[in-house]
Amino acid sequence: MDRIEFFRDLAIIIVSAKFFGLVANKLKAPQVVGEIIAGLLIGPCVFGIVKDSDYLKLIAEIGVVMLMFEAGLTTNLKELIRTGPKAFAVACVGVFVPLIGGTLLYGFFYGFGAVGTEKFMKAVFIGTIMTATSVSITVETLKELGRLKSNIGTLILSSAIIDDVIGIIVLTFVIGFKDKDTRPLDVIWHTGLFIVFSFAVGFLTYYVFKKIDKRYPHQRRIPIMGLALCMFLAFAAEAFFGIADITGAYVAGLILCSLSDSDYIARRVDINSYMFFGPVFFASIGLKTKLDGFNADLLMFSLGFVFVALITKVIGCGLTSRLMGYKFKDSLKVGVGMMTRGEVALIVAQKGLSVGLLRSEYFACVILLIIVSSVSTPILLKLLYKGEASEEETSSPVTAQAT
Repeated sequence: MDRIEFFRDLAIIIVSAKFFGLVANKLKAPQVVGEIIAGLLIGPCVFGIVKDSDYLKLIAEIGVVMLMFEAGLTTNLKELIRTGPKAFAVACVGVFVPLIGGTLLYGFFYGFGAVGTEKFMKAVFIGTIMTATSVSITVETLKELGRLKSNIGTLILSSAIIDDVIGIIVLTFVIGFKDKDTRPLDVIWHTGLFIVFSFAVGFLTYYVFKKIDKRYPHQRRIPIMGLALCMFLAFAAEAFFGIADITGAYVAGLILCSLSDSDYIARRVDINSYMFFGPVFFASIGLKTKLDGFNADLLMFSLGFVFVALITKVIGCGLTSRLMGYKFKDSLKVGVGMMTRGEVALIVAQKGLSVGLLRSEYFACVILLIIVSSVSTPILLKLLYKGEASEEETSSPVTAQAT
């Protein structure tokens, strides 16, 4: 691609992605859905105005790293620790059941292959995509219902945070096993070394940042240094330990998430991500999606993919909540609240494409899952909470006097 044409393509991507993102937002859908649709329209699937290129791939990769850094920054580490075993149990089963469900689904359609073979790893990767949870839609719905700070709302949010951490670990293992020359013990060893490395770097870096933050609060040098840490850990994770770069970026965010200026860093990072890198990444998903290989079999697989991804989250998270003593209806709320998918599922799918574990036409399955889960989750949650008083109503003077 000519260098000048690249700038033209960037202009088209940014304008179209933001326009369709705003349209999606008006329709009460996540903006990322609109940005993906923009990529589908301007890409080879429809009009063919913009073609995928190495330049765009590089910018999209930076976008992925920044998104994961921001996800780590916005993690409430204290809340994560405080919620304890209940949220951890819900998250673990909420990852395990979709992982198994996705693997079985792929095996049912295309066969499993022997353990360790390419076909087997592709089956496991389909399950890995299903492990991701995105509760942004759930949060907005719970806010609207006045249930965000309720016991169930807190459980959903805490479980979702832990869910993402476990999902990234699973992704790390699956990508590590993809190399035929890699032995299982090597993957475990490299992952263990990276964890030790992260703790050592994190411990030292946190106190350095804490001192700088105390001396120069709300200074631009803080987010600049934070972004440098993100890029270094993304590089170190893959170059030194053979672990996905997005894992290093997420760890960088976790290291800094307890700083008093963590929100300030996140806002500064979000400016670049929202204006440029984010739209390019999500639009690139649409650009990479190819429908020329889409046939009746893949359509059936897509429908099965969506159904299995939704039902396994409901069963895994809901059943675990029930076993911990929650009422059936409350357990169902937890399961439904955890079934939304978004950015993390796309990031995992993108990583699978780059390492050869996913074909581009399967992006259609992931996009369909995001759209269906984003539409169905608010509807189902509102039905489950129908007739129940909100937190504001139960805490009002009238209600208190009546009780």
